[in-house]
Amino acid sequence: MALPQLIPSHSSSLTHQPSINPHAANPYPIFKPFSKSSSLSQSRRFHRLNTLRCSASSFPENHHTEHPKSDDVVELPIFPLPLVLFPGAILPLQIFEFRYRITMHTLLHTDLRFGVIYSDSVTGTADVGCVGEIVKHERLVDDRFFLICKGQERFRITNVVRTKPYLVAEVNWLEDRPSGSEDLDGLANEVESYMKDVIRLSNRLKGKQEKETLDLRRNLFPTPFSFFVGSTFEGAPREQQALLELEDTAIRLKREKETLRNTLNYLSAASAVKHVFPSS
Repeated sequence: MALPQLIPSHSSSLTHQPSINPHAANPYPIFKPFSKSSSLSQSRRFHRLNTLRCSASSFPENHHTEHPKSDDVVELPIFPLPLVLFPGAILPLQIFEFRYRITMHTLLHTDLRFGVIYSDSVTGTADVGCVGEIVKHERLVDDRFFLICKGQERFRITNVVRTKPYLVAEVNWLEDRPSGSEDLDGLANEVESYMKDVIRLSNRLKGKQEKETLDLRRNLFPTPFSFFVGSTFEGAPREQQALLELEDTAIRLKREKETLRNTLNYLSAASAVKHVFPSS
């Protein structure tokens, strides 16, 4: 589930400056998210992958019971992509370049985990990302790979170990800090309410039949719910990256609420115009 055009209330500037090859125009363009132009046989094998990506049921009710400690330092293969992966989100990918097929052969015989970081030609490559764990894969006869990955822990890159044959970096794990006396459940409920209103009004503008409002939280605790909400902002990757980098659940939920409120105001204005000028 992706939301309609979002109206972020912030400039969407990243909270941390890119630290890896910041002047490169995406130097690792070797991964492709699945798209509607995929082959018929591919779509049959991995049907409705985009709908999986933002399903709230994919998100754990709470963090893992054995969450890595934030001061642990580990090495991860890094995949720079023009998208943002959140903890709990589902990401379908295909991999076709030779050096990253080598990476896949290694991963499939080890722990199936790699780091996903956002990269574009304007901001460069971010230093905060999310671990992707391979939960399903298919190797084709031409040695390409189709993957289904699930977001796990967030991390910050502290040191680039090597760039060839593929990027490997040392990372520290990121966790949200305690939010003090903030009513996180109350904030999460407000965000859910705005999301429902945005979905309802967007469907109305598109002429879709209004359906019963879904339970978007599905018993998610505030932190994983905040990641789920961020994963639905697919059309605004820089805003998504800013949300991913925040280390405070309350601040993340407040920022999402403001973005959803602005989007709802925009949709309300568009709905009013459409009511007055039905042909517009």
